[in-house]
This record gives sequence, C-alpha cells and structure tokens, in this order.
Amino acid sequence: MLAGKRVLLIIAGGIAAYKTLELIRLLKGQGAAVTPVMTKAASEFVTPLSVSALAGEKVYTDLFDLTEEAEMGHIQLSRSADLVVVAPATANIMAKMVGGQADDMATTLLMATDTPVMIAPAMNVRMWDHPATQRNVETLLEDRIRIVGPNVGDMACGEHGPGRMAEPAEILNAVRNALTSGPLTGKHILVTSGPTHEPIDPVRYIANRSSGAQGAALAKALMDLGADVTFVTGPASVAPPVGARIVPVETAAQMLVAVEEHLPADAAIFAAAVADWRVASASGKKIKKQDGALPTLEFAENPDILARVSQMAAGRPPLVVGFAAETHDVIENATAKRLRKRCDWIVANDVRPETGIMGGTENKVTLVTDAGSQDWPRMSKTEVSMKLASEIAKALG
Repeated sequence: MLAGKRVLLIIAGGIAAYKTLELIRLLKGQGAAVTPVMTKAASEFVTPLSVSALAGEKVYTDLFDLTEEAEMGHIQLSRSADLVVVAPATANIMAKMVGGQADDMATTLLMATDTPVMIAPAMNVRMWDHPATQRNVETLLEDRIRIVGPNVGDMACGEHGPGRMAEPAEILNAVRNALTSGPLTGKHILVTSGPTHEPIDPVRYIANRSSGAQGAALAKALMDLGADVTFVTGPASVAPPVGARIVPVETAAQMLVAVEEHLPADAAIFAAAVADWRVASASGKKIKKQDGALPTLEFAENPDILARVSQMAAGRPPLVVGFAAETHDVIENATAKRLRKRCDWIVANDVRPETGIMGGTENKVTLVTDAGSQDWPRMSKTEVSMKLASEIAKALG
C-alpha cells in the first residue's frame, strides 16, 4: 500500500495521456496522494479538469503563475514528493531531460528535483528505435532514472512494435516497488495460475475446475510484501491481480514458453492447474456428431513445467514451489511429487468435491518441504496466501 506517499505525476503530450487517468485512480486507490503537472501539449489529449477531479488536487501547468512562483512553487513541488513519475514520457521530454532543458513547468520541476524519478516512455515505434532516443535511454539509465516499459503492441498510428506505454497497473507496481520497503522488495517472483484449456476442436477443450483464485490471491500477497510479480495465467474465472505483470495464455505449451521467457526469477510459484494431457491432433473444424459413431481422441502428454524449471541446469530460481491438488493420500502423494519433480516445496490440498475447495473461497493446505510437512488450518484463500507469502519471504531473506 502507498498510504502517506506523495507522487508528483507529470503528464506529457501523447495519445497515451488518456491512460494516466486510470493510473491516478489506481494510485489513489492504494492510498497515495497525487499532485498532477501537465505540459501544454498534454491538455490536447486530456483535460486538466478530468485530471484534477480524479487526483483531488490542483493541476499545475504554468511556470509563470505569479501566486505560486512568489513562493518558488516549482522548487517546493519538485521536492515535496516521494517520487516523480512522468507518464507518458514522450521522446521530446526525454530528450529535454537528457539535455538539461527547463523551458516549462514540467521540465523545470525535473531539473529542480532531488527526488527519485521514474518515466514511462510512449511513442511511435520508429521514434523509440531511433538512435537518438536509444542514446537518451542509456543516458537516463546512467542518471539513475527508473524506466518502466515501453511495451510491444499496436500503436494509435496503426503501427506495431515497441513504444506502447506500460499499462497503468504495471506502472502502479513499479511505483509500489520504488516506494515500499517490504521483505520482498527487489525480488522478482513468477507465479502461474488458473487452468489451461487444451483444444479438442475450435469449440471444445479439456480443462479442470480451477478458478485461479488462489494464484491471484498469492500474487497480491507477494506484491504487498514488495515483490515484483510476473503472473502467467490461464483462462481463469477471477480477475488477475492489479499491479502484476500479466501474461495470459491458453494451453500448457504456451504456459511453458511464457514461464521460460520471464525467467530468471528469485522464486517461481506454480499454482496453475495445468492439464496433464492434450489431444494429440486437435481438429481444425468442429467435430460433428454422427449417430452411432463416437469420435476417437488420441492423447499426448503435456510438458511438465514444474519439473523442467526445478531441474534446470542453469538459471534455476533459488526457490521453486509447486502445488498438488489431491483427492486421496494427500501427504503421501505430495511428498512423492516433491521428490519426483525436485522442487523445494509443495503446497498440497484435498480437492474432493465435498470439501468445496476447488473453485471455492477457502482452502486447507499442507506445506511439504525437505524438513517435513506443516498442516495449516482451513482458512480463506487470502489468508493462505498471506501465510505462504510470509514463508517465501523468510526463505528468500
């Protein structure tokens, strides 16, 4: 949470400025106070009235406001915040930051501040790839400016590539990591969650009853302790956690690729209920029902993501945690799974239908480690997540 923290938000002139409205809402929702500053060009994309209404504070635009500047307002503004965030950071304002220009309120604040600065670049892909911009990025990094994004995606101009501003939730997570000092601050943790859907044909698939609630709650608990979380999720029925780096996937094969692409990590937590099998040759067309003739489905084994990461020869996370959903002999099966997969911990639970755990709001787990097993009482999935996040923090501390 960001209660008591003050963010000075500088909004530069780019189409991505509309996203800052959502960013303000998210920051305020976390308890932060947001002081907005807008360049003249920014007001062409969002109105000062909208920004002020969401922030609940005056919008600063004019360097030569006689009332403010009689008290050296720009100096006071630049130093009263805990973090200065520039979003969107256009190629123009980045170049001015590198060149030390101070020709309006925004750039003067950036020159006068001794507060940490974070920028979220947003521009056309060709502008981002331009050698001048890349030189400026290198200089800003050398100047200890934090940079979040940009992402690869579709642009308002119709082009596709790097240059799309990071999503507000991603910026929120970066702000939280910059301003909070929890036991997991500076740690990157990868979490998988939800089910996978393995296609039979374009309209049918194999899946299980996982809602993704436990994985989402765990990701939030880890972020609350300061972690930078990458959240690789199948098609879950619960919303992904705000502030995590969200990587949506459908199948087990896609989940494996996403996991490998987002390593290294300080810990990898595999809470996803990955389908063990897939249809070897999924049909490209809907399989039609024929009287008296049942379709024959040939199955193939899906990749074992937990085992692959646990047994990596290089780059293995220091802590690898798997989940085991069992219907009988819970402790025995979970213990055997931990040894077979070679992971560090297994979080085991009994998912028989009468427990109401699969898809429910509560869970009762047993943490299996090389030291033995810890049987936790039944509690909400949020409480399970907080307890597990605390154990992870101790292990990585």
